[in-house]
Amino acid sequence: MKFLLDVCCSSHSLRRLLVEGGHDVRLVSETDPRASDETVLAMAYEGGSIVITEDKDFGELIAVQRRPHSGIIRFLELSVSEQVAAMQEVLNRYRNELESGAVMVVTRGRIRIRPRM
Repeated sequence: MKFLLDVCCSSHSLRRLLVEGGHDVRLVSETDPRASDETVLAMAYEGGSIVITEDKDFGELIAVQRRPHSGIIRFLELSVSEQVAAMQEVLNRYRNELESGAVMVVTRGRIRIRPRM
């Protein structure tokens, strides 16, 4: 799978987990660290990538503004180590949902999934 890590989720640990799992990983911080959320979402969609972020604004972009996307994972109030552990769980348990462009909100002890609209 392809992932685009937003500036707020571009830890070395998370990137390493994904790369070592054979995934294609790009970082917004390496392209344009000041890119707007709209630009990040468009970059991800054009590249067929799932956005990984902590930013709640992506939900509004896709639900209210109906912007196209390839999937979003939002980590909510998780440390870097918790993000890595949660990402491993998402990859192990929800691969089909990720591949179909679902939107996920990941918190301590809970993963909410909204299928692609």
